[in-house]
Amino acid sequence: MDQPPRIGRYSLVRRVGAGGFATVWLARDEQLDAEVAVKILSDNWIDEHDVRRRFLAEGRFLRRVDSPHVVGVHDVGESEDGRPYLVLTYADGGSLADRIKAGPLEIADVVQIVAQVGSGLKQLHARGVLHRDVKPANVLFRTDPAGDRAMLGDLGLGKSLETVSQLTMPGGTPAYVAPEQVMGDRLDHRADLYSLGAVAYAAFTGQAPHGVLSLGAVMRIDAPPPSMTTLRADIPDAVDVVVRRALEPDRDKRWPDLNSFLTALHEAHTTGKIPAGLVPAEELPVPTGPGAVDQETELAAADRPTVAVAAETAPIRRSRSRAVAAVLAVLLAAGGGYGGYELVMRRPVTVEHGELSVKVPRNWDQKSTQEAPPALLVSEDTARWQADANMPGIFLGVLDRTTLPTTATPPTGCTPLPPDTSAAGELPAVTFSYSCGDNAAVVERYLRISDTQVLRAQVRSKDSQELTEVLNSVSYRS
Repeated sequence: MDQPPRIGRYSLVRRVGAGGFATVWLARDEQLDAEVAVKILSDNWIDEHDVRRRFLAEGRFLRRVDSPHVVGVHDVGESEDGRPYLVLTYADGGSLADRIKAGPLEIADVVQIVAQVGSGLKQLHARGVLHRDVKPANVLFRTDPAGDRAMLGDLGLGKSLETVSQLTMPGGTPAYVAPEQVMGDRLDHRADLYSLGAVAYAAFTGQAPHGVLSLGAVMRIDAPPPSMTTLRADIPDAVDVVVRRALEPDRDKRWPDLNSFLTALHEAHTTGKIPAGLVPAEELPVPTGPGAVDQETELAAADRPTVAVAAETAPIRRSRSRAVAAVLAVLLAAGGGYGGYELVMRRPVTVEHGELSVKVPRNWDQKSTQEAPPALLVSEDTARWQADANMPGIFLGVLDRTTLPTTATPPTGCTPLPPDTSAAGELPAVTFSYSCGDNAAVVERYLRISDTQVLRAQVRSKDSQELTEVLNSVSYRS
């Protein structure tokens, strides 16, 4: 939407963020001569009463807490076109997600950030509020004379503890959500504890704990993530043990509360020792080695890749998962949630790696990446991708070559169809299609992205519309 000159008494400076339900503007409170953030409901949700109610509930939840480590609400109002807005503390230092993308953080800085966010969470819990969406993008920074201050924001999924003591609608961000939250279980403070542990893991390593892309994949997690020391050599073993205990899928095995976790993390960092009496002997670190969920893809020198990835953990609690699936089917049929859970689950998810980007179905919840030359594999099962031409997914890889290929080798068991040399948008392209039996199809497109590089995209799916949508969503930002 075009930038309006003002909202209420606040003159708008620039847009600083946008999500599915709201847009955030940097604004100036002219009466107080102060910078603030104005969060306003998106115009396409103006008639959705449930969305409006939850939007305003976020403001009420934030107002319950007077903490320097929770974003403050300074005002609430309604724009001329009837959309509600919240006036919030402006985070001039960006988000933790921005800092993670920029490069490795100092260990001491991560410990301090986790402690500050944990302090804000404790205040929320003390006021009877569960956050339910703690993640790096919701950890914001405000510049103070004493240094950057971490604040927890965005309570769009916030719930009162009284409400979450009942069965709840699954929700949250897959890479950071506790398994019991996905299962729709009765929740307590340990759900936010798990998410804070996941934020710590990502801040220390630069990677989310399990690399899952869908809520369904969270159900299959049956162990803490790989040791952080396999991803970053200077992580102390004591810190690794403390963080991974916060990420136990079984909440009874986690730290009993935020105080225990934060105390143990502080002690592990300052002493370099596993806190006495806080971590059982059987939870001491095991020898490190390869096996991180997002381990690098190995590409052969030839055009066709050989992908080496770790298989995702096997499904667990099968009988319970079937029961949960039945419950979810009823919930999805009924709609509900923040704008409708069914609507959210049908939306594709954007997966990015460096310059590569693609929108995929949410059940393509495993991925593998390579840095140079950049490559990305997203699939239902990356371990079976190389051997099974019927495995749905997409591979993207940048090839060093000056021309588009004129022929391609069909996947095993597939029949080639005539190639298509039509351009893809403004890029020269050639597309090879194959029929692979059982109504499965494989399409392989080569795009000339520069004088010396070609982008190769191979998509597999039994759904022709899905295959076309995924292929057409591929982009390369040069």
